[in-house]
Amino acid sequence: MSDTTETFDLVVIGSGPGGYVCAVKAAQLGLKVAVVEKRATYGGTCLNIGCIPSKALLHASEMFAEANHAFGDLGIKVAPELDLPTMLAHKDKTVRANTDGVAFLFKKNKITGVIGTGRITKAGEVEVTGEDGAKRTLQTKSICIATGSSVAGIPGLDVAFDRDTIVSSDDAIALKKVPATMVVVGGGVIGLELGSVWSRLGARVTVVEYLDKILGPMDADVSSQFQKLLVKQGFHFKLGAKVTAVAKSASGASVTFEPAKGGEAETLEAEVVLIATGRKPFTEGLGLAEAGVAMDKAGRVEIDAHYQTNVPGIYAIGDVVKGPMLAHKAEDEGIALAEILAGQRGHVNYGVIPSVVYTSPEVASVGATEEELKANGTAYKVGKFPFSANGRARAMLHTDGFVKILTDAATDRVLGAHILGFGAGDMIAEAAVLMEFGGSAEDLARTCHAHPTLSEAVREAAFAAFAKPIHM
Repeated sequence: MSDTTETFDLVVIGSGPGGYVCAVKAAQLGLKVAVVEKRATYGGTCLNIGCIPSKALLHASEMFAEANHAFGDLGIKVAPELDLPTMLAHKDKTVRANTDGVAFLFKKNKITGVIGTGRITKAGEVEVTGEDGAKRTLQTKSICIATGSSVAGIPGLDVAFDRDTIVSSDDAIALKKVPATMVVVGGGVIGLELGSVWSRLGARVTVVEYLDKILGPMDADVSSQFQKLLVKQGFHFKLGAKVTAVAKSASGASVTFEPAKGGEAETLEAEVVLIATGRKPFTEGLGLAEAGVAMDKAGRVEIDAHYQTNVPGIYAIGDVVKGPMLAHKAEDEGIALAEILAGQRGHVNYGVIPSVVYTSPEVASVGATEEELKANGTAYKVGKFPFSANGRARAMLHTDGFVKILTDAATDRVLGAHILGFGAGDMIAEAAVLMEFGGSAEDLARTCHAHPTLSEAVREAAFAAFAKPIHM
């Protein structure tokens, strides 16, 4: 029997970006809300061991690389020395500031935070077990499953992570020293971001990827050019490679792989092997099967158009449901669900969800790729503009990359935007807003942009899509 029983309008299981945003929005709309979190701190994977700490390290390592390779050209003479413990301390301080910020938001919005492991016993009831074994029963009108995702590992292989030599992304943000060599299994966002961190700090990084291109779903133009830039930075790539074994070795660990299309196997040795082959929905111990909640073949919670499962009163958002595993996608779903529960008409436009790779240069994308438009038989136009022709980029020595805008050939409506370049993650928002309102390339091109700014390259790409660029 539970020690205490409390009643709420909404109980959210998980305090990551989807969960805490859903809770805050619901509380703002007048609902009595509780959030259950198994960690000692709020924020989920994103704030504790994912998005936030990795971006702290990406920024710090980028500054280190800039000081080593670019400052001299700007007339700044320095001899930078790496202080890894201080860099890691900066990462930890950043994490604390963000997790403390979520705790503050809970207090401000009168949200009850419950630390412990949550389990759905039935519709309208969540049992929470604390570390001391004490149980609390939360009665509620609605339950939101927002438990996120966990490391997926390599399909078909049982890899033994040791947190030191064979590591996941959870561990790669806290290595005690810079490895001389690192093999990254997986050429997606996580692998390239964390590989960039350690490459900038001195590691020789080799990426082994099953597909014939990095950043699989990204526009091929962007992927191809981005790979060339990473090679210039010192990356090595083994593409079209199927990993068949990962094991400890005398020098650290070894990765054995063979051509995905067939051929002889090859083995690479490295001090550290980072497995970055994606993530999977985390639903373990939630009692979903016992509660009768339906799941799909990929282990995701099945939902309807209003985020409700097949069990009335039980909802799900974020990484545990279909769609891209992105923090901002989870946030938008959290807001939409809160609005729906409050009697409003919350919704998410899944065609306008940006994606960003926080490397140097950054990669950002929203909407359709050129390959998707071709596959769909859509008549389209392409507008491109290189940062090498942008005055601000030249002044900053950040001329790598380009902006690419895809439009409907008949209407000029923007269908997709792709940016490879410094600050791409911020600039993509302009294209997202435009697309949210059904804007055209001409709308964007005729909008005055401040000069000199990097965002002028976005405007020039829009000019290129419906007429001609001015500065090229």
